[in-house]
This record gives sequence, structure tokens and C-alpha cells, in this order.
Amino acid sequence: MLFSIVLMKEDLWKNFHIQLSAHYIVIFAMCIADYGLLLFLNKYLPYSKNILYRIVADIVGITVISLILLWIFNFLIYDVFLIAKEGMPSFLVKFAFAMTTNIPILLVFELIHYFQSEQKAIADSEKAKRKVLLFQHETLRSQINPHFLFNSLNVLSSLIYINPDNANKFTKALSKTYRYVLSLSQQPVVLVSEELDALDSYVYLMRTRFENSFTFKIDKISDCTPNKIVPLTLQLLIENAFKHNIATEESLLNIKITIDSDYITVENNIQPSNRSDKGGIGLKYIAQQYEIYAKEVIIKQTDDLFIIKIPYIQP
Repeated sequence: MLFSIVLMKEDLWKNFHIQLSAHYIVIFAMCIADYGLLLFLNKYLPYSKNILYRIVADIVGITVISLILLWIFNFLIYDVFLIAKEGMPSFLVKFAFAMTTNIPILLVFELIHYFQSEQKAIADSEKAKRKVLLFQHETLRSQINPHFLFNSLNVLSSLIYINPDNANKFTKALSKTYRYVLSLSQQPVVLVSEELDALDSYVYLMRTRFENSFTFKIDKISDCTPNKIVPLTLQLLIENAFKHNIATEESLLNIKITIDSDYITVENNIQPSNRSDKGGIGLKYIAQQYEIYAKEVIIKQTDDLFIIKIPYIQP
């Protein structure tokens, strides 16, 4: 190796301690520099971005490191330890040894990083699966909680005597809503069209229950057929709007869904209620689900409107 080949005309062992010191100082500095290079490239030019560019950057990086450390080595040997240049290897020989030493060090760091990344990816995948299962559990619990079920059955009981036809429609809508929830155990994402289809049944239940206490509108600006979102997102946002706001004929709750090429926007007017039953999954859980897919749920609030922008997970 370069840094152990310091041949002197005098007795080799006379300067052995000097050679050994210079060798380990430079090797230690080389390890630190290679590790710093690895961290820098992983941040700004990871393999996932462009493999060819990353390999070129690795080669350029270790070349620059070798040249810098070679200058440091020469400074230590000639200017600090004051060893004569006669009989020393040429610059090209020392540079070749520096490169052959530097490449294995960087490869070792790359392998360590690769295996650590694999372990982290496995751990993140398991964590994401647990979050999805938790979301599904909480969603199902929210939809079959005693309050929701009691209110639905109470409405159904009244309709049976007042309007049997509407009672039949309400029963079908309720059945469809629960069927959709129970079918999601193996579906981490669903088509927007499927979500909207299931949303029709839920909105029908709300219309039957709250009658003329709210307005609901869907504005499709662009085609959403191929796009996907986390299931029950829209239903849960509408549920939150009812739970946190007053909905009466005198104070209408206005809910609007706008579907464009980048987001699904859900907005409602703000008229806070004082009801104690404001439980449910909430925006926190919805936002966490989209974080799994590296997507951000945008929440905005004005004096009059509460606005939520839901990103698409898959085109």
C-alpha cells in the first residue's frame, strides 16, 4: 500500500514509526472523507435517481479525495517529518496506491449503507402495513359505532311507518355503505370513481337523516377515472364536517367537492357546533395515511371556509 511504502536509503526500521504514523493518519482521514462523500451523494444523488451519474460521481469523488490526501501525505512526510524526497515513489505510483486503497473503503461503506437501507425499507414497510391496518380498524369502528348505528336505525324505524318505500331505499344505502367498508380489508387504495360511487350511498343516508339541513355538490373539472386515493377519505371528511358544524334549515351546512387534475378539494362553511360528540378518525389519521405514500394533505382555513386538498396517490 502507498502509505506503508516509504523507502529510505538508511535503515528501513529507523523511520518505521514515522511511516506508520503517516499511514494511519491518512487512512483515517480517507475513511472520514469517504463516509462524508457517501452521505453527500445519498442526499443529493441517490442511486434511485440515476445509477450512471451516481457511479461517475463516486469515481470523481474518490479521485478528488485521493489527490487531496496525497497532498496531505506529502506535506506530512516532507514538511512535517522532514524526510528527504530521494528514493521515494513517484507521484503516479503514490496516486495509484491511493486509489486502490480508497476504492475498497468506499465500497465497504456503500455495502453497509445498502444493507442498512434494506433493513430500513423492510421496517418502514411493516410500519406502513400496521398503519394501514390501524386505519382500517379505526375506520370500521367509526362506521359501526353505537351513535352512527343508533341514528341510522332510528331514522329507519321512523321511515318504516311513514314511508316504506324510502325505508327500503335507506336500508339499501345503509347496506351498501357497510358493504363498501367491509370490502376494504385488502384494498389500501381505491379508484376515485369507486369512492364516489360509495359516497352516493353515504350522502343519501345523511340527506334522509338531516333532510334540508345541508347542501352537497360535486364539481368535476377533470377526468378522475384512473386516479386513486385512500378509501373512505371523502366519507370521513364529510362526517367530520357534520360533527364539527351546525347543520339546520336555518343554518345550512354547505359541502362542496371539486375534482381537478391534481387534487380533490373538500370544503365546507364554518359554523362550529357545541356538541360533545366530536369523535371519529379525524384529519390526523387521514394525513398519516397519505404520508405513507409520501403525499401531503393540504389544510386551509379562512374566516368562512374550511378547505382540505387531497392528493392522488396513483395516476
